[in-house]
Amino acid sequence: MFTGIIEDLGKIITIEKEQENVHLTVESNLTPELKIDQSVAHNGVCLTVVSINNNQYTVTAIKETLEKTNLHTLKEQDEVNLERAMVLGARLDGHIVQGHVDQTGVCTNKKEEDGSWRFDFQYDPKLSNVTIEKGSITVNGVSLTVVDSIQNGFSVAIIPYTYEHTIFKNIQRDTIVNLEFDVIGKYVKRLTEAY
Repeated sequence: MFTGIIEDLGKIITIEKEQENVHLTVESNLTPELKIDQSVAHNGVCLTVVSINNNQYTVTAIKETLEKTNLHTLKEQDEVNLERAMVLGARLDGHIVQGHVDQTGVCTNKKEEDGSWRFDFQYDPKLSNVTIEKGSITVNGVSLTVVDSIQNGFSVAIIPYTYEHTIFKNIQRDTIVNLEFDVIGKYVKRLTEAY
């Protein structure tokens, strides 16, 4: 379980393919605090640490993860948003995030506004995910509030701190992002589908 509050940016050092799996070696300031078998969210994707070497650690993504997320677009030297699993009993600064990406979306517009940035995203309607204005959404692992909600799309406003300390500074029009929709909203939607 995560909160969507990014702790650090990691740098992809190597990408190794093994059969249908991909091993990502990441360099991060968090590495000394990690242990093998620990969960870490990478752009919102929960992956397990399988090895640690100095300030670098390795995680493995399986075929399904690669197909359902933007991890397959990563290149060596790319930055990723990192968050360790939440500590039970600690303050929940973001919202409840599972680290299970529902689908990818695409940035359709990026606009600098007076003191913030507005990002618009679109997503494939086939999976029937929904957003609501002032509801929660996770984009590349970042817990955000939906500003505008439209059919198969939404916008978010990014403050300068979030812009500088996450990979939002690297997102441009047509960038593919990972989306995890609000878990409570997903349960409500499932319960009401029968009616």
